[in-house]
Amino acid sequence: QVQLVESGAGLVQPGGSLRLSCAASGIAISNYVMGWYRQAPGNQRELVAYITNSGVTNYIDSVKGRFTIARDNAKNTVWLQMNSLKPDDTAVYSCTARKFGKSLYWGQGTQVTVSS
Repeated sequence: QVQLVESGAGLVQPGGSLRLSCAASGIAISNYVMGWYRQAPGNQRELVAYITNSGVTNYIDSVKGRFTIARDNAKNTVWLQMNSLKPDDTAVYSCTARKFGKSLYWGQGTQVTVSS
């Protein structure tokens, strides 16, 4: 059974930082592109960042320079370091394992709230 379990979310003030973790079981993440999606109320889900098997990263423009995605294949874990958080970053964040341009496995999602 494949599981992606996110942790590290919560409430933070604007300008603060959070680090999300995604621990995978049932799959070897070394075989997947790993990504983080987010969805805010009333908005479409968007792929915030992804990291390829070889470590190449990609970010949406709104988080470039503030978010960093990283992976450790030996630990079967992916992280999303989020700095200089803004209220617009408030959303449910979900970890995903992707192949051939599609998300094959999902975490349950975790709420990030940026508010004073």
